[in-house]
Amino acid sequence: MNSTSARPVSSASDVTMGLALMFISVMFSPIIDIFAKLAIVTVPSAEITAARFAVQALCMLPIVVLRRSFADFSWRQSLFHAIRGAIITISMISFVTTLKYMAVADAIAIFFVEPIMLTILGGIFLKEMIGWRRYTACGVGFFGAMLIIQPSFEEVGYIALLPVVSAFCIAIFALMTRVLSHREDPWSMQFQMGIWGLLFCIILLYLSRGTGSDVFDPVMPEGRAWFYLAGVGAMAAISGILGVYAYRAAPASTLAPLQYFEIVSATIFAWLVFADFPNALKWLGIIIIMASGFYILWRERRFASKPVSDTSEATWTP
Repeated sequence: MNSTSARPVSSASDVTMGLALMFISVMFSPIIDIFAKLAIVTVPSAEITAARFAVQALCMLPIVVLRRSFADFSWRQSLFHAIRGAIITISMISFVTTLKYMAVADAIAIFFVEPIMLTILGGIFLKEMIGWRRYTACGVGFFGAMLIIQPSFEEVGYIALLPVVSAFCIAIFALMTRVLSHREDPWSMQFQMGIWGLLFCIILLYLSRGTGSDVFDPVMPEGRAWFYLAGVGAMAAISGILGVYAYRAAPASTLAPLQYFEIVSATIFAWLVFADFPNALKWLGIIIIMASGFYILWRERRFASKPVSDTSEATWTP
């Protein structure tokens, strides 16, 4: 039935900060995919993903040591981080594999069923307040994404489904991040995710040696491939920590629609690097996505300043 749930304790300033951090994160995170698409010409997906986790963990290590976050590690927490590591590994390998066959902007556009999944899952499992306005904004943003992608399953076949798999995994990953970020150090969380993700990738690469798989069979990178792999990891580290702090400040369902801005930045970077210039229909999609995102910014800023008893947005609960 329709009922009003308790609003998470987040002040207007916290929510604004969370939105700002998420905006910066999603505007630069497509650079990860640009580097990955450049690398995948000669390096398998699992190896690119492993490099991402390795560089990410190395970037986090000095900070974790200085903050003495190792003291907070426990076997119980490690289990959760192992699950997060497995989930993010599946997601990253699926998405990187997609980049070998599809344009960056198109792959990200398909991926953006994730905010819709996250919004719904956030309401179900985290009891976050969600109303028809936010659902509508998600729907409008998704419509804009579809205008950008112009999907053609006849051209890419089942590959077009891999971003959907990646999206579902990321939605679950984001929910776990939201829960854990309230009681763990964000730098420690990123470090442990990198370690577990790297471990799973190493196992997959070891078991796939000599198979000839362009997804799992490891190779020795050459020339610029090393730079591309380092770029994937460095940008992932920066984007990841911004995301953790964003989820710490604002509800997952609030941040979800803002992630549509990633399609805008992905389209720009893909044009600059691969000369993939959007057509008129894609520009229309970009405009719709930006309008949807700006509406969410305005709506959430207004809603965050209202009393908790406001019932203009309600959560559907069983």
